[in-house]
Amino acid sequence: MALMPFILLLALMLFGVPIAVSLAVSGMLGIFLVSGDITRVMGIVSMTPFSSVADYSLSTIPTFILMAYLSAGGGLARDLYAAAASWMSPIRGGLAIATVFACGIFGAMSGASTAAASAMSQIAMPEMRRHGYSDALAAGAIGVGATLDILIPPSIAMVIYAVATQTSIGKLLIAGIIPGIVVGILLAVIIYGWAVLRPQDAPRTPKVSSSEKWASTWRVWPSLLLILVVIGLLYSGVATPTETGAIGAFAAGLIGFVTGRLNLDSALKAVKDTLATSAMIFLILIGATIFGYFMALSRIPQHAVEVVAAMNLNRWVVIIAIVVAYFIISMFMDEIPLLLLTLQLTFPLITSLGFDAVWFGVISMLMVSMGLVFPPVGMIAFVVSAAGKVPLTSVYKGTSVLMFAILATTILLMFFPQIALWLPETMK
Repeated sequence: MALMPFILLLALMLFGVPIAVSLAVSGMLGIFLVSGDITRVMGIVSMTPFSSVADYSLSTIPTFILMAYLSAGGGLARDLYAAAASWMSPIRGGLAIATVFACGIFGAMSGASTAAASAMSQIAMPEMRRHGYSDALAAGAIGVGATLDILIPPSIAMVIYAVATQTSIGKLLIAGIIPGIVVGILLAVIIYGWAVLRPQDAPRTPKVSSSEKWASTWRVWPSLLLILVVIGLLYSGVATPTETGAIGAFAAGLIGFVTGRLNLDSALKAVKDTLATSAMIFLILIGATIFGYFMALSRIPQHAVEVVAAMNLNRWVVIIAIVVAYFIISMFMDEIPLLLLTLQLTFPLITSLGFDAVWFGVISMLMVSMGLVFPPVGMIAFVVSAAGKVPLTSVYKGTSVLMFAILATTILLMFFPQIALWLPETMK
């Protein structure tokens, strides 16, 4: 009987029912099957819309999203790519490496991987094609580079994880910085190796003069200032994550207006897009909370912990199984509903085995990143294919090679957890 809500959830998603509705309907069925009381179902449904979103911590989400849309509307992504490309021009595969770095820096201003994938596809793909880069390498660099946004603060997925598990938002956001840098460095190494082994996929580009390099760097100072403000406030503890998001959104808008890249129409569009995206996330959160009541009443998480404890498995066997499961599920589901659905089961199991909540948050983000670019689905792969007008097969060819950077970082974190934990431990 406990399986019926899960079967219904899967069926509804397969038929294209919005994930928020699928979670809510399946949760309502589950609550009724467990309690046998329709009054209890209606009571939970009536109070959940307010109780699940009336959390001060969740106000971080719309402020980060607004910062992302204002940054994109202000043309900061184009300046970032131009600056990175001018500095990377002497290196084999320099334009692809520049794309990764631009995605990472843009991620530090937005936290929205799909936004980075869409923006960079329209900016970097034409430029790399013009210089003779293969579609596979170009699309792979954009797709995997865009996943850095999930790790580098401000990350909306990290905020969702923190709220769902009652973990410190500030520590989680800071914990993703070093792993994100490691992924970026490994991506640059793999791209360079690809360009050396297959020079026809990444022809050398003309060197850029020093004056042009510094001129392009001067144009990105607002972006770098915004990043320093956001990360500095989070790390120092001067402002809460919510206050940091508000300050970052204001700064992104101010930079856009001062530089003349943002006008009233584009600012209003950013606000409308923020409202739409925030509403979608909160609806998913409401649906996931209703489903969570079913999970709590049926005691499925507790039973899972008891079963694993009775099996007396090595805890690393369990964490590897969970990591593989996350990777597989993330190929078919976006990161936010995936986290809200699975954490109700996996988080109690992880904490019962003695793993650190912040460390598991970073591991979860890495697995979600891999699933977003890996076939057969890969949400970001579809965005790159549509925005960059690239065949989906070419996107998957590139991302399947470059995602080894994410895999290698995951393995490093398994052996050296302090890669993720050291920086949060030094926070004030």
